[in-house]
Amino acid sequence: MKPKLVLIGNGMAGAKLLEELMATCPDKYAITVFGNEPYGNYNRIMLSPLLSGEKTLKEIMTLDRPWYKEHGITLHVGADKAITGLDRVNKCVTTENGLKADYDRLIIATGSKPFILPIEGKQLNGVMSFRDISDVEKMLSAAKQYKKAVVIGAGLLGLEAAMGLCGRGMDVTVVHSNVVPLNRQLDIEAGELLQHELQARGLNFKMNAQTQHIEGDDNGHVSRIHFKDGSSLQTDIVIMAIGIRPNMQLAQDAGIHCEKGIVVSDTLQTYDPTIYALGECIQHRGGTFGLVAPLYDQARVLTNHLSEHGVAQYQTLPSATKLKVTGINLFSVGNINGDDQCEFLYYRDKQQGIYKKLILKNNYLVGAVLYGETQEGAFYNELLDNKTDLTPIRPYLMFGRALCNEKSADEKSADDKSAKEKSAAAQPLEVSVEK
Repeated sequence: MKPKLVLIGNGMAGAKLLEELMATCPDKYAITVFGNEPYGNYNRIMLSPLLSGEKTLKEIMTLDRPWYKEHGITLHVGADKAITGLDRVNKCVTTENGLKADYDRLIIATGSKPFILPIEGKQLNGVMSFRDISDVEKMLSAAKQYKKAVVIGAGLLGLEAAMGLCGRGMDVTVVHSNVVPLNRQLDIEAGELLQHELQARGLNFKMNAQTQHIEGDDNGHVSRIHFKDGSSLQTDIVIMAIGIRPNMQLAQDAGIHCEKGIVVSDTLQTYDPTIYALGECIQHRGGTFGLVAPLYDQARVLTNHLSEHGVAQYQTLPSATKLKVTGINLFSVGNINGDDQCEFLYYRDKQQGIYKKLILKNNYLVGAVLYGETQEGAFYNELLDNKTDLTPIRPYLMFGRALCNEKSADEKSADDKSAKEKSAAAQPLEVSVEK
């Protein structure tokens, strides 16, 4: 008889694991999957295009229900199928409606929950988050009824939600606690370029602002948002997009060791040897996760372990940032601020709205910020991940893969004339190096 494998969570991390298992060892386990949402699996990073109308729900589905049936996977989805009990002694899980499932190996992939500001008015009608299809449906409904929206948080999700609502005809103001949007991914110069571009597209910004409370009308619906500087904004809805927190309550209740998330080893194993975890709910070597790339890497490592094809180990690598707003090109990866031991290479073309910054330390790339022109992002990401010595290609680094490959192939005949010509071709621009 096949060992029983139970997966709690049908999000992107869990679905990637299932795909990997089906490709590697499709007949090894009897698999049962539990998911809170009433769907198969969908691409969560496509919620922004769904909100803006660029994608339909059908288009963002990745694993529909027939896929599970075709692969012999038992799927239980919907709010009443949410797992509410985990019995580690008897190796059994229980759902909201009393359904039980035994396991030999259990995988927790419960994802994350949106962080809601603990302020007065957070419970009012019209206050919502932006994490799943249900949230998108609420926002679309609100866009048909109301005119004004405030989005708290100018991170990736916040800006994507704001542009989606703006595209639906709403008057949107983004409120952020920092002086520039995407301050964790962009430096001030790139952040200012992004803000100016989004303002030109119709977004309003209230920066360096601290939300104090949300005011409601006589019907318990949002009417105004107040800030600590004494100012306020009239609004019909408030979207909180200020971050996520690992959803680890089930693991905590079952006595599994948790800190900021469910603590796992390099093979994604918890302190219980029969239970694994992956995705946004985990903590690995002190870090938590919010981007899709590390989740997919975790799924591949866990598949290797479950299929007994070796013992791969998960290693956290820098993840690149991209904004899913049509027509805006930005990319960042690694340490974008550097330190006193770093050197900074800059390229600026103000007429074209292009800004590039490369951060080097001991002739190794440790970070990159690109705005306006991002096609070399994958190249810089490779240099960073592979810890490539930049000595032979440093004079040409700012001009991308093609020139670096050409010059490194034959150093003796290297001629920096073309690099100099490129740097003078687009005016006005600036290429500089700073210590």
